[in-house]
Amino acid sequence: MQVKSRHHLRSDAVSDLEDTLEEQLGVSPAGEAYERVEFEDTDWEVILIDGEPQVAYFDDAPFLTVRGANAYDPEKRLVTVDAGAVSFVSDGADVMRPGITEATDDVSPDDLVVIAEESHGKVLAIGRARVDGADMVGEEGKVVDSLHHVGDELYEFTG
Repeated sequence: MQVKSRHHLRSDAVSDLEDTLEEQLGVSPAGEAYERVEFEDTDWEVILIDGEPQVAYFDDAPFLTVRGANAYDPEKRLVTVDAGAVSFVSDGADVMRPGITEATDDVSPDDLVVIAEESHGKVLAIGRARVDGADMVGEEGKVVDSLHHVGDELYEFTG
């Protein structure tokens, strides 16, 4: 991914970003330097916190990246998958009901969500929910569309 531009965020933009992440996910990033990076060949926009790509914009909404979610351990908008789903989700597959062991009740359709594996709690992907958190566990159907996952271009970007 070729960087088109990068600039430091103003303090009011940093405050807005921190407030949004606290409200959505219950996390409080605490970095010294916040930089916004735009790319030439993709619509990704990334926020580097102390040089690490920890926030990205998905349809103009800021949300943690996989790296950011693993750094801050979010408590909200969390979908947990079983061991059988790990390889699929890590490869960018959408999440199906049979692979989900639990989801937080604060998830609504169209929300961005963090997808983690159940044994160690490691975040594998970021996705967009299709249903409420209470309706995610079940027998069949796609319930989360994958947007960003371990090993994709955004994950591999090092700032």
